[in-house]
Amino acid sequence: MASGLGQVEIVISGFGGQGALFAGQLLAHAALDDNRHTTWIPSYGPEMRGGTAHCIVIISDDEIGSPVVRNPRAAIVLNLPSLDKYESLVKPGGVLVVNESLVDRRPDRSGIEIVMVRANEEAEQIGDKRLANLVMVGALLQRLPVITLEALGQSLDRHIPAHRRNLLEANLLALKRGAEVAASQV
Repeated sequence: MASGLGQVEIVISGFGGQGALFAGQLLAHAALDDNRHTTWIPSYGPEMRGGTAHCIVIISDDEIGSPVVRNPRAAIVLNLPSLDKYESLVKPGGVLVVNESLVDRRPDRSGIEIVMVRANEEAEQIGDKRLANLVMVGALLQRLPVITLEALGQSLDRHIPAHRRNLLEANLLALKRGAEVAASQV
């Protein structure tokens, strides 16, 4: 368990089908497995694949008063529309993780940590482009260790559906690779 972070609000946003909701659900499961308080609020656009999808995850050592988040401590943005929407909302001192594979500009915000990750290419090198979401989660947790990578991996092992079990090792590798990319930018 990470200590001293208090309550952490995270927004994960992208196109439907990019795994934003799964990434948030995984963080929430890991927090619950770590005996933390958590909320996971998904939001879908008009279409699941190709429309917008985002979720809000709150992880706290104490009870969570409200699931409403105006200024999250962190955002993972998987595409340009998500960057345009959430870049200005991240709290000063927060973390913004950007999928550089689909975003053609660097954020111009000051006062926050910006991590640029070529998540699609990293996922393809691992062997499955669908792993980009977990590359991004690994990058976030390297900069904002609200959950350890080990705890997240253990939670994934416990909660992965039987028909996806063959993807466990690749998912764990994606988390690790994302953390390595983020660490290289310090």
